[in-house]
Amino acid sequence: MGNNKVIIVGSSRSNGNTTKIVDKISTQINADIIDLRDYSISYYDYESHNRADDFLPLLASIIEKYDTLVFATPVYWYSMSGIMKVFFDRFSDLIRIEKELGRKLRGKNMFVISNSDDDTLDYDFHLPFRLSAEYLGEKHLSYQTIKDQEHLNSILE
Repeated sequence: MGNNKVIIVGSSRSNGNTTKIVDKISTQINADIIDLRDYSISYYDYESHNRADDFLPLLASIIEKYDTLVFATPVYWYSMSGIMKVFFDRFSDLIRIEKELGRKLRGKNMFVISNSDDDTLDYDFHLPFRLSAEYLGEKHLSYQTIKDQEHLNSILE
């Protein structure tokens, strides 16, 4: 499998600041991009488990192809975007109905890129990412908040 990387984008705008940042970073680190807006992912459901939506096939494909997962989200109300939150909520499927698939996340690398107008984010912003990585057996390596293009350029230099 090598060191294949994917950036999973969870933004309400496919052409917004987060996507622009991801486009630039993806070329720097040679990563594929998955825009969650391109998929139909339902809210977590204790009853039907939403087996007919795109979540499980998408995640199976991600797990099979990539060993580094980079989650990119704008900051909405001090937290990850709604579309990213729904994606993370669906990890519950991996501990309830698709345990074997969930176990395949063990040992994967996980990074977080956030986009915010604020210079710094509260430590709690990254808590769901860090604890999810720990629970699923991923290696949560780091996170970076990027304010604007100038800030991105300084990071990439």
